[in-house]
Amino acid sequence: MAKDVTNLEVLSTRSGFNSAVRHIKRTIAIMENAGSVNLADLLYQSDDEEMSGDRAGLVLSILLVDKMGYKAVSANLASVAADLSSLSGEFEKWKGVDLIVAYHHPELGLLVANPKIAEELAAFGSLRKQELLVVYAGRGGAPADDNCRKAAELAISLFEGAKVKAPAALLKGGFTAKPLKQKALPKAPGAARAPRAPKAAKKTASARTGRAAARPVQEAQRVAPPVVTAAAPPAAAPTGPVKMTPRYAVVVQNELFHNGNVEAWKRIVASYNAAHPDLTVYIYYEGERILDINSLFKWGKVKHGSAIEFAVAGNEIKDVAKLQRYLSQGASHQFEAFLHGPVNNVLKLF
Repeated sequence: MAKDVTNLEVLSTRSGFNSAVRHIKRTIAIMENAGSVNLADLLYQSDDEEMSGDRAGLVLSILLVDKMGYKAVSANLASVAADLSSLSGEFEKWKGVDLIVAYHHPELGLLVANPKIAEELAAFGSLRKQELLVVYAGRGGAPADDNCRKAAELAISLFEGAKVKAPAALLKGGFTAKPLKQKALPKAPGAARAPRAPKAAKKTASARTGRAAARPVQEAQRVAPPVVTAAAPPAAAPTGPVKMTPRYAVVVQNELFHNGNVEAWKRIVASYNAAHPDLTVYIYYEGERILDINSLFKWGKVKHGSAIEFAVAGNEIKDVAKLQRYLSQGASHQFEAFLHGPVNNVLKLF
C-alpha cells in the first residue's frame, strides 16, 4: 500500500494532477494510431515538448512493451557507427519488422527515432560510447516473435558499427518507411488549444527540412572588427524536442590557447547566444564536455595543433559555419579582433 501511495504522490498537487491528465490525454491520442503507424514517427512529427525526453520513454513503455508486446534489447554502446544516416538504408530493407530506437543522449536526454528514416536518425547527432541505446522491435498489432528479438539484437550491432546480414524473415513484409506529414497530432478531447502563432512567425515545411548541419570550415577567415551591442538577454529554453549537430573540430593555431583566446571564445559564444537564444553551444576537449571555457586556459595543455570540439543543440539550428569560422579565428593569433569594445557588452557577429 505504501508503494502505491508513493507512486500517486504526483497527484497530490494541482499542477502535478493537471500534468498527469495532460500526459494521459496525449498518450490516448497517440494510442489511436499506434500499431498502424511507427510510434517514433508519431512522436517526431508531433513536435510536442510535453511528449519528449523522459515522457517519451513512458509512452514507449506503456504502448510498445505493455500494450503491443514489442521485444526490447538494450546496450551501453561498446563502439559507435561513424555515420548514422547511412544506417537507415539498411534498416529500410527490414520490411518484416517495425523498429523504434531510443538513445539516452548525455546532454539532450532521451531521443527517439524510427531508424528507417534518415532525418530522424540525424537528430541523434553522433552516438557516444557507453551511452544507453534501446531498440524496440515488433509487428504492429500482431504478436512479436523471436525474429523481432533477433532484429533488435542485429540493430544494436549496426549502431555499434558492425556489419550484419539480416535473415530473410526480416526482409519481407509491409513495415516500410512512411513518414507522416509535418503536422501535430489531433488534440485529445478536452485538451487546451495552443495560442495561434503570428503569421510572420509561422514555419513552412521547407524551412523545417532545412536543418542540415553546416559543413566544417577548413581554415579561419579574417573578419572585420565586430559591432558592439547592449548586453545579451538570458537564453530562452528551447521548446519542443531539440536536435544536435555533430561535433565540429576547431584546431588551435596559436602556440598556446591562452587567456586572450579564451576571452575571444567567450565573447563569440555570447554573441551567438544573443542572436539565437533558443540554441545552446556545447564545447568539448579530449572527449570531455567543458562547462567553463576558462578551464581550457587553466589546464595549460591546449597547445598548437590541439583540437577543441563544439556542437549546437536546438530546434532551428543556424549559423554553425559562421560560428566555426569565428571560433577558428578566436583560436589563432587573430583573436584580438573580438576583444574590442566594453567588456560587459555583446558583439554583434550573427
